[in-house]
Amino acid sequence: MSNAKDRNPAGDDPVTVLRGVGPALADTLARLGVHRLIDLLLHLPYRYQDRTRTVPLNRLQPGRQCLVEGQVVESRINYGRRRSWLVTLQDDSGYLTLRFFHFAKRQFDSLKTGHRVRCFGEARFGPKGMEMAHPEYRVFVDAPPPPGGGLTPVYPVTKGLTQGRLRGLTRQLQDMDWPEDDVAPYGTLLYLHQPPAEATDEDIATAQERIARDELTAYYLVMRYRQSRRARQSAMPLPRSQQLGRRLLENLGFELTGAQRRVVTEVLNNLTQNTPMLRLLQGDVGSGKTVVAAFAAIRAAEHRAQTALMAPTEILAEQHYLNFSEWLTPLGIQVVLLTSGLRKKEREARLQSLADGEALVAVGTHALFQHDVTFNNLGLTIVDEQHRFGVHQRMALRAKGRTPHQLVMTATPIPRTLTMALYADMDVSVIDELPAGRQPIETRLISASRRNEVLDRIARVLGAGRQAYWVCTLIEDSDQLEAQSAEATWQTLKARLPRMGVGLIHGRMKSEEKAEVMARFHSNDYRLLVATTVIEVGLDVPNATLMVIENPERLGLAQLHQLRGRIGRGREKSHCILLCADELSETGRARLKVIRESRDGFHIAEQDLKLRGPGEIMGTRQTGDTQFRVADLARHAHLIDDVVREGKRLLKEAPEDAEALLQAWAPADTGHIAV
Repeated sequence: MSNAKDRNPAGDDPVTVLRGVGPALADTLARLGVHRLIDLLLHLPYRYQDRTRTVPLNRLQPGRQCLVEGQVVESRINYGRRRSWLVTLQDDSGYLTLRFFHFAKRQFDSLKTGHRVRCFGEARFGPKGMEMAHPEYRVFVDAPPPPGGGLTPVYPVTKGLTQGRLRGLTRQLQDMDWPEDDVAPYGTLLYLHQPPAEATDEDIATAQERIARDELTAYYLVMRYRQSRRARQSAMPLPRSQQLGRRLLENLGFELTGAQRRVVTEVLNNLTQNTPMLRLLQGDVGSGKTVVAAFAAIRAAEHRAQTALMAPTEILAEQHYLNFSEWLTPLGIQVVLLTSGLRKKEREARLQSLADGEALVAVGTHALFQHDVTFNNLGLTIVDEQHRFGVHQRMALRAKGRTPHQLVMTATPIPRTLTMALYADMDVSVIDELPAGRQPIETRLISASRRNEVLDRIARVLGAGRQAYWVCTLIEDSDQLEAQSAEATWQTLKARLPRMGVGLIHGRMKSEEKAEVMARFHSNDYRLLVATTVIEVGLDVPNATLMVIENPERLGLAQLHQLRGRIGRGREKSHCILLCADELSETGRARLKVIRESRDGFHIAEQDLKLRGPGEIMGTRQTGDTQFRVADLARHAHLIDDVVREGKRLLKEAPEDAEALLQAWAPADTGHIAV
């Protein structure tokens, strides 16, 4: 393709119109989601390098990337513990060592004494002063020209695609004559690919915010499109029938909270419609989402419609199975459990009961959507901790029925601002009240150097007849990470507390091993359970009143809040000890201060968003679903209110502009968008 400025490109043109892009490179670009020119325009840098000015060698700072220039004064091969090639540069201010562990003879011959070198890399401390390992470099026989140019973009790449090759392709985009309009801000995109040397961080952030606003608006439009498409589908209505729900209410043995009653009403009213329900149920740890799901399953069973409840772990699936069996079996509703660990004969019997319609509720893990699982009349799917599943897994389960109703649940509270845009295709229910009688959990930060004091505390709690958890972030010891492992901690605690019964559970154990450990902990045979974060969900042992979490600085606040929710489930006051590193970063200390001072999951989620970024919060929507290219919800959450207003305006007043925005950002989801 020529560099002609009169070329008027179309965003939908394939990348093969670019010079040098043949079938092989097109396939490589496709791995990055780049198929069209607009895709390449939207494949924006995630950071920039300043190669417009050189830094004197005596002013290098370790950990900083920079451009330097000097004359070669020495070149030699060092035969130490590992062979390396050392090149010493000198400028008017000092010296710098370039270190290469891998090199060819032609490189060795090019960096001769007396030649001048300009290189870019990260400075670090070496044995004899500052050095750079494997920097990018150019050799000049005479004095090099001034650096000049703009900031150098750094892109997400994939195997077979270098930064240089990608930069060359985006430079071709700069040579085209792109139009500038409100729907497709090509000028802003081109600016972000090649900002001038004088561009400030604020300039770049302003341009990124312009594009992020468009991306978030397009995402909101996609969600509304999906909502309108769902509204045109038909589902089996499930009106009030045999009053089995009232019998469950009488048999529960506890009073529903006001929030639970409100949410049950919202869900059951939704099920009476002949359009498929798609409802997100948010509830903090221990708020009672499972019993809401049970009322929905009962309503389906009254119409001989089946329910599939999918959980991310076998521990959580088994907990749901026990609860549903206790509540639903007395009502004549058969519940079966499907997990990967079932013996063949037992699995076949349960599959047959589902295919015949005899079993009306199936609880399980990903085993539920395997090809050999057939439902007689699937009317409702419930997905718990839905962020653990990809969208394709959720759709595979839904495809087992004829447009079943869907209830998705999460205990990771999502800030209201995010819910407005990320869940615009769903109805949202929130259980914002904990059951009566729950005791508050006191959380303390204790330095790892006081470990013995914590061990004494554990011994006293267990000696008083209570139970405890000790959570580790690693299964085995690691050379790369300074963190206590579950296996090593288990050995230590067994020796320290020989008569107390200490169990171990982690994700690599077989299903039957985990089930046995959990049964022994439930029965108080094990007084102390050493575990990884596999216990984040699904455990309900009211006698457990103490939790110790090793290296909490390695976990997200939402995950810490989930783990802490395993205690405080009985009538006794509970305590959580965060056994943290002796030296914490300022951000790490600020994050742990949030979890120590608050038990409100929504407040914690808001703070996690500010301090750490979307992380697990975005996981509730993005796992296998959508990854934002530009928008960063930690920085751009303030745009959401405007995004929702603009999305509604486009749908009502400018559907053509809405369609154009979708064509750029989400072509697979375009189509007629109903208001």
